[in-house]
Amino acid sequence: MIFSVIILITGFALLVKGADFFVEGASDIARKLGIPSIVIGLTIVALGTSLPELAVSVTAALKGSNDIALGNVTGSNIMNLLVVVGLAAVIQPVAVKRSVLRRDYVMMILMTLLMLGTTAEGFWNKGTAAISRLDGAILLGVTAGYMYHLIRTAVRNRVAEQFGITRPLPVSLLFCAGGAAAIVGGGRMVVNSATELAYRIGMSESLVGLTIVAIGTSLPELVTSVVAAKKGESEIALGNVLGSNILNIGFILGTSGVIHSIAVKPENVYDMLILIVLTAIFFIPLWSSEKVSRATGAAMIGCYLAYMVYITAR
Repeated sequence: MIFSVIILITGFALLVKGADFFVEGASDIARKLGIPSIVIGLTIVALGTSLPELAVSVTAALKGSNDIALGNVTGSNIMNLLVVVGLAAVIQPVAVKRSVLRRDYVMMILMTLLMLGTTAEGFWNKGTAAISRLDGAILLGVTAGYMYHLIRTAVRNRVAEQFGITRPLPVSLLFCAGGAAAIVGGGRMVVNSATELAYRIGMSESLVGLTIVAIGTSLPELVTSVVAAKKGESEIALGNVLGSNILNIGFILGTSGVIHSIAVKPENVYDMLILIVLTAIFFIPLWSSEKVSRATGAAMIGCYLAYMVYITAR
């Protein structure tokens, strides 16, 4: 257990420092290439911070650990929405453009509904609900179309090169690559050590997937968004979460489903419904005020604590 604790602390350190380098490099690249920060957050940063979820879910799917594979995605998305956005807003209120809400926030809701829809056939026919290989392929196809639209829009709407770049483009790319490597490595160390500790104290696989693994694989998003918020890069902070949640369902769950069909239990569906309801509820204050205020952020964190109590009792 002492060895696991040491690995856990080392993983946290890698996550923090890796996120710092990653945000620095990504924001520099955005300014250098004239690409809006929100697009960088939705694509490069989101993909980089979602790599731990990808590794965990694919590995779990191959081993047949369906509770971890699906719980990891659902639990991570709930944490990203409530804790990552909430904590970033408590530190520094996050500005939100309505164009982002219309396109990316709504896309996040639609992807969650699509994830729920993949399980509908099994429950309708009173059989075993599952995310099949076909469902996984559909999720991947929808995500590819969304990413293509983002990149195409960014290229079409490029702005003039901005000044204030403190380092050459190759150095910024190196910052991104090194930061991403540290994030992925740190995330894996945190997940492995935390899961080992959790099993030692008798937690179930389902609870481990929704809590320890979900929280561990969301740490890159949490650290990256908090660092971005502290640096004033609010669009990267929000884009990171929206992009990660979309990729977690479309790319990660889609890839896992294509590799191995994922069985879905009723409690998994309850968690999907909770995610949909929470996402819809917090759309209202974001749309009306065009920002995530400190009060809204605190409410998000409170909802997450209530959710933790619920799934632990369940």
